[in-house]
Amino acid sequence: MARARSPASAASGGDEVSGGDEVSTIREIQVTFDCAAPGALSLFWAAVLGYQLDEPPPGFDSWPQALAAWGVPESEWDSRSAIHDPSGAGPRLFFQRVPEGKAVKNRLHLDVRAAPGLEGEARMAGLEAECERLVALGATRIERHEADASSGGFIVLADPEGNEFCLD
Repeated sequence: MARARSPASAASGGDEVSGGDEVSTIREIQVTFDCAAPGALSLFWAAVLGYQLDEPPPGFDSWPQALAAWGVPESEWDSRSAIHDPSGAGPRLFFQRVPEGKAVKNRLHLDVRAAPGLEGEARMAGLEAECERLVALGATRIERHEADASSGGFIVLADPEGNEFCLD
């Protein structure tokens, strides 16, 4: 397989893989959360985003039924969970249990677009209303950033396990 370099990858020292004349393009992503309680955190994010839990595999009425049939110890049943956008437009979110807790600020975070098309006071009122809903679900409000020349304003929150995200 030939290797091609885009201007961006050349500048960063990275490579893009090319199969002949076509550069390979990633068409779908999954966002993975390391966490302590995948089941609970997946339910929180499903409520935030309007997502749904992934269905159990064909032939099983529930995940516990499938996991028991596969011989997975009950202590491992909450070791992973996944949710998806029912419209198919957003990425799948996968949650996996890890032994260590969150120690520092995220290097990557989600921006939840809660007030698209709104500006000024209407935008901030929309963000505040959504913030109240998410706090009731278990989020923690961290800080509000007012509109300025570079931003229409946003609110920083943390999910129940401390992962920061923004209402934008």
